[in-house]
Amino acid sequence: MGDRVLAEALAKKGIQDSRVLEAIARLDRAAFIPEALRHAATEDFPLAIGHGQTISQPYVVALMSQALGLRGSERVLEIGTGSGYQTAVLAQLCKEVYSVEIVPALARSASLLLKDLGFSNVFLREGDGGQGWPETAPFDVIIATAAPEAVPPRLLAQLQPGGVMVIPVGPQGGAQELLRITRSPEGLLPRVEHLLPVRFVPMTGEVQSLG
Repeated sequence: MGDRVLAEALAKKGIQDSRVLEAIARLDRAAFIPEALRHAATEDFPLAIGHGQTISQPYVVALMSQALGLRGSERVLEIGTGSGYQTAVLAQLCKEVYSVEIVPALARSASLLLKDLGFSNVFLREGDGGQGWPETAPFDVIIATAAPEAVPPRLLAQLQPGGVMVIPVGPQGGAQELLRITRSPEGLLPRVEHLLPVRFVPMTGEVQSLG
């Protein structure tokens, strides 16, 4: 059973991309969270998934997905698989999703769940998300579900000229902003848009030593 009611609630909150809303309506968010919290699966707030990580609130998942402007042909790099919920939304909206998760247990559980749900266009590996996935770069779109203090240069370098990155940036416990970064077709200085204030878990790995 999908989350049709959740999708309708998100539409009322301002999410306009019909493809994003349909992708959310087809999923059951409860499948991506611990059993003890499944009663709150359709509520619009983040939930703990263990290992110090969270599943983002549905509005933020929808807003980030909408901000990417996906049309179906894109190769997407996702930093921070987590429970796999955002991954599952993206997989319905693009050609391929390459997702990197630094927590081994989450990488394993998300991989199994996404396979069980039949997503054959998701490629997932355990690793340091701040390094991206250079062997399969460049990507049309990059999305991060954890916040570095500054945009990792290695991620920006893996974004196709003309591509879009949506990423939360800012210190843990401080002011974070969700940014949409568009790399110019010529590969020059990117255009940066501030979408909204957010609060994400920190991006871990080598990027922490660069903050």
